[in-house]
Amino acid sequence: MKWPDLLATRGGRLATFFLLYTTEGIPLGFTATAIATQMRRQGLGPVAIGAFVGSLYLPWAFKWVMGPFVDAFTSERFGRRRTWIFAAQVGMMGSLALAMPVDYVAQLTLFTAIIFVHNAFAATQDVAIDALAVGVLPEHERGTANGFMFAGASVGQAIGGSGVLFLAAVMSFPATYVFVIGALLAVMVFVVLPLREPPGPPRIARDGSAFAAVGAELATFVTDAWRAFTGTRAARVGVVASLLPFGAYALSLALQSNLAVELGLDDNTVAQLNLVSTFVFALACVAGGWISDRYGRRSTLAFFVFLTVVPTLYLAYAMQQAAWILPVDMAQPNRPLPAPSLVITFWITVIAFNVFQGLYYGVRSALFMDVTVPAVAATQFTAYMAMSNLVVSYTSWWQGNAIVTWGYPLTLVVDSVVGLGVLFLLPFMKARQAEAAAPASPGPRVA
Repeated sequence: MKWPDLLATRGGRLATFFLLYTTEGIPLGFTATAIATQMRRQGLGPVAIGAFVGSLYLPWAFKWVMGPFVDAFTSERFGRRRTWIFAAQVGMMGSLALAMPVDYVAQLTLFTAIIFVHNAFAATQDVAIDALAVGVLPEHERGTANGFMFAGASVGQAIGGSGVLFLAAVMSFPATYVFVIGALLAVMVFVVLPLREPPGPPRIARDGSAFAAVGAELATFVTDAWRAFTGTRAARVGVVASLLPFGAYALSLALQSNLAVELGLDDNTVAQLNLVSTFVFALACVAGGWISDRYGRRSTLAFFVFLTVVPTLYLAYAMQQAAWILPVDMAQPNRPLPAPSLVITFWITVIAFNVFQGLYYGVRSALFMDVTVPAVAATQFTAYMAMSNLVVSYTSWWQGNAIVTWGYPLTLVVDSVVGLGVLFLLPFMKARQAEAAAPASPGPRVA
């Protein structure tokens, strides 16, 4: 049977990138939601879970390193980008298979190392997918295609998180690894293998080995990023802003998974909450972008960022009133039971938080685009996004430690206060035409 050329039509291209991004979301939802939930259920503490979730995002903070490798080492016969997508997906499935027999409680260090490698493959795949998109999408399709990509990632996180937790009610949890691997394999068989990637532009002849070319590109990336970051005031402020959380973060990270288990939510209920949160987050992203285009970028972003602290502080108040302060030992006999009102408050605040975070999510990226120098856009914007991923990593780590030391209410308050710090920088993140001095080199094309 002859497979259709998915990249030959608009519908085929949108479906391709939707499904490819789904494979990025599935393992992230599986590890950050499903596995983190099981870790807490089996007695692992918030410090360890916070460090584990933080480690998931580290490869995404440094994925720009793989850009030159994706550019330099390719197969013209199999497809320059398809080669890397295929190889990364094989690595993702293989690393999950290796992780399946590992006890993530008794052998947490080994398990974290394997999942770190898994996410390194996923981040490399992301670089290759974005490079493929740049090469095959007409300019007038890119906005719609990016919307489909984000939707695919959200659907993938729901499948890997909610879907796996639903399945855990009818099968053993180790068996859900097979489900996740099967989902990745299905996309490989029905999308990646039949893909007919068009030939890329002729390669520029280079002296020396491919590794030398990679080193040169990395050096160029660092040089151009530094020059872009120091070229305008808005760009300099953008560096500081990209290293800070935009609003509160706790209700989207390990703290939420820990608390859901402690409050007595079973896997099915956690899955329902995750599914609803993912759905409202995706809708809010679209709405936030439309609102920012209509009423201004920085003002709407500041308002949305402020809104994220409202449910966070309300949950802190509710937990303080209920005297639910420190984490509960899951192995403790006759563990305290939360009041039904606290569980309802948890549901409401988590959903509200995802609405508000979704409203600013795309607007934040657009703001960084606004302060990016066009001549080095790929280099500068990629670095901004990488540093934003680093924020997620270190935030999950410190909050895991803070829960044990300070308790939930104070951690939520500190999370809110820290998250509002970026508001003082937003007035300075306005690119001026007069500041548009920029280096001429376009730098490496890294997604």
